[in-house]
Amino acid sequence: MRKTSLKSSILFSMMALGACQSQKPTAEIGGAAIWQSEAYTIYPDSVVQGEHVARVISRTEMTTDYKSPANAFQSPRITFKFAINGRDNEMKSGTDHYFNCLSGSCQTPVITFGQQFTDPSEIPNDAYLSPNTEMTVRLDMRPVLQAFEKHGVYTSATGDKIYKEDFKGVYIAGNTAPLTWDFDNLGGKKDAELQDPDGDGIYEITLKLNVPEDDKSTATHWALTRDISAFPKYTSDYPVIDALYNMSLEEMQKDIEADSTFRTGKEWAGVWTRDISYSIILGMAQLQPKVSMYSLMRKVKDGRIVQDTGTGGAYPVSTDRMTWAMAAWEVYKATGDQNWLRDTYAIIKKSLEEDYRNAYDSETGMVRGESSFLDWREQTYPLWMQPADIYASDNLGTNAVHYQANMAAAEMAELLNDKAAAAKFKEMAQGIKAGMNKLLWQEEKGYYGQYLYGRNYMVLSPRAEALGEALSVIYNVADAERSKTVVANTPVTDYGIPSIYPQIPGIPPYHNNGIWPFVQAYWSLAAAKAGNEQALTESMSAIYRPAALFLTNKENFVASTGDYAGTQINSDRQLWSVAGNLSMVYKVLFGMDLQPDKLVLKPFVPKAFAGNRSLTNFKYRNAVLNFEMSGYGNEIKSITMDGKPLENAEVPASITGEHDIKIELANNKVGGKSNHTLDYTSPDMPRVTYTSGKLSWPAVDGAVAYKITRNGEELVKTESTSLQVNANSYAEYMVMAIDENGVSSFGSEPVVVVPDKYKLVYELEKSAPKAKLPYRDFSGTGFVELSKKQNASINIEVIVPEDGVYAVDFRYANGNGPINTQNKAAIRTLQKGDSFIGTIVLPQRGTDEWNNWGFTNAVEVPLQKGSHTLTLSFEPHNENMNGEVNQAMVDYIRLIKIK
Repeated sequence: MRKTSLKSSILFSMMALGACQSQKPTAEIGGAAIWQSEAYTIYPDSVVQGEHVARVISRTEMTTDYKSPANAFQSPRITFKFAINGRDNEMKSGTDHYFNCLSGSCQTPVITFGQQFTDPSEIPNDAYLSPNTEMTVRLDMRPVLQAFEKHGVYTSATGDKIYKEDFKGVYIAGNTAPLTWDFDNLGGKKDAELQDPDGDGIYEITLKLNVPEDDKSTATHWALTRDISAFPKYTSDYPVIDALYNMSLEEMQKDIEADSTFRTGKEWAGVWTRDISYSIILGMAQLQPKVSMYSLMRKVKDGRIVQDTGTGGAYPVSTDRMTWAMAAWEVYKATGDQNWLRDTYAIIKKSLEEDYRNAYDSETGMVRGESSFLDWREQTYPLWMQPADIYASDNLGTNAVHYQANMAAAEMAELLNDKAAAAKFKEMAQGIKAGMNKLLWQEEKGYYGQYLYGRNYMVLSPRAEALGEALSVIYNVADAERSKTVVANTPVTDYGIPSIYPQIPGIPPYHNNGIWPFVQAYWSLAAAKAGNEQALTESMSAIYRPAALFLTNKENFVASTGDYAGTQINSDRQLWSVAGNLSMVYKVLFGMDLQPDKLVLKPFVPKAFAGNRSLTNFKYRNAVLNFEMSGYGNEIKSITMDGKPLENAEVPASITGEHDIKIELANNKVGGKSNHTLDYTSPDMPRVTYTSGKLSWPAVDGAVAYKITRNGEELVKTESTSLQVNANSYAEYMVMAIDENGVSSFGSEPVVVVPDKYKLVYELEKSAPKAKLPYRDFSGTGFVELSKKQNASINIEVIVPEDGVYAVDFRYANGNGPINTQNKAAIRTLQKGDSFIGTIVLPQRGTDEWNNWGFTNAVEVPLQKGSHTLTLSFEPHNENMNGEVNQAMVDYIRLIKIK
């Protein structure tokens, strides 16, 4: 069983984090505990985790003795694999090499490329990786080099063809720093490249592991150095929260560049669309309205919102740029700026109209595209999913974003008297909401599933996706009753809510096995809205713990250990983490709900945080508000402004001058529960093959059964590792491994069984001029170049043997950029006559990887028996984020009868 908890984990947890040790006695700390668990305790003036303590010296000064234990308890078992040209192409996914480095200097035997090596030696229970360990790795590349000489090409176990002239080097990836599993950025990384200086075909690299200067540590002392008097002043009976509030204000100031735009964090310069947008929604709209405006307008090009990050060349594989619309609307509600309203409405309207054509799924009512913010594909998707597959998926968080963007656009349209557009936006929003509640909701779990995925038939991934669950509650995708269920049932673990749950095996912490404070903040907002005191108390504590112990608002940390060391990438003073910390004061404790014509106060103070608090110098449009609040609960006993009752707890947007607001809470019992559960990793995904009417797969470790779906519906559960299927009709099969607790793996790569007569292929060079480029591995006699100038429209004559619904896709290559960054996904429109069939997306597949062919997303079209003309064309709405390079090579069109 792949289940672990801090209570039963190995010495790492016991010694390093002290999760199972008793916390320091209350007498040593000021006041009774606010929150206490086996993992950590929060007191009014300190945070204690095992032997580590963060203390408040004053409301402008803190200390911590926290030190990451990651280096002290590193395992000597090194997991790695090799990568020609930096690609994950040595062995099939899930197959790695294992070597036990049990001394300060070790050397592997010569490992043959493509042949798995597993070290049989045993590791003593008290053995850890020594500091400054030097490990030499030796690799026999002679079979590859001999294939180059004999055939000019080597075909790897993954099916990759590497031509002799394209060989750029061989690299090593792995689980122990400086190794990384980031294949998307591995090529060209000199410190991961093996060398063969004597030319004997045996490549080597010497790695220095567990280097003391890489020892993970953060500041041990923080004292306020910036003037924060221009911002709201917060004080309460809880010095630890007050100090963290002041620290966050200071970090906010440090995250503003000289040009008055936000940077994303200490390590990340520049303005990133989703990062600034989520930060603005959490609080920057109120605190930094001008900086928010400047930053948002930096992410506009040609009158539309920029999708600046995402898999396969960004847009439309990733479509969460519409967070910009939500943030722009938040800025308007904070400022009432009419020029801002008009300008941003035009940008949002144009961007949504493009998305309607490029990304909306008429069959489900939802929006296609990568999960919002979860844009490192291996971290949250099955390894078989290519960028085109990710584009075709319907994701929880991204759909919640588009729902709210459409609702915001509708409100903007009504304010600007654009009635027809308002109706259209509402209609689209309701379609998204209906699709989410019909297709993503899991009644048996009480929360939404992660996404729909597959090829021609989709299945639902049952994993929880924290940000999407939270946004669905906050923005009313879930009704009131369902919202309560989501907050009560979505799994949370010792250190907070993981980005996804359960975790994916073999994937290092980042989004997988990772907690992100900004996501935790949205979860707090969801808990407050759902009226769940227990979930809210735990969530707020999960924000304050790391900020105090690390003395900065980190980007992320490892879900299973609570440690900031061990994730793939991290940064101090991450903007959205800063905003998330501040939002606990504004949006939770004081419950500030910005609306177009008023500020509504909906405070929620958990009983654990009961007491007195004040917030002064809070600027709301043309007014300055000073708040005093006492008590606890989420009901207001009395509220006055300048000594007079404040009706409905609403501050009108027209108010000017300075005003004093006093709130007494009702000390009401709120209740609620939290699904606090153990860390858990799902079974691995089956690797399925098909031969002569039989599906088969190797047994999966920990699996007790396998679920097989046919065309998206469950067909059978079996303990066998094979299944006979009908080879005479179309079907798409996926196999999931199920463990003894009923937890499912990802589905296998879909296996399509289709009779030859229902599979039609038409070479594109017969419909358009053949390209003269020197690329290989095409079928037929050539391929066709698509660009904004070359073959901007191609008519393709096809003949189908009988009436039916056909899935249409294209075999293509796009070497204009890496699989994980840049902005050159090619986009085209497929039509039948004048009728729109769908959008075809041809994402990047690797820099200069023009011999790397794959398939686009498929679109479905009903066709009658006979001849038809299909048109593949570049339309104005098919502009990508690059604007100039919108290019791909197309080999052939494929039509498969699926219904």
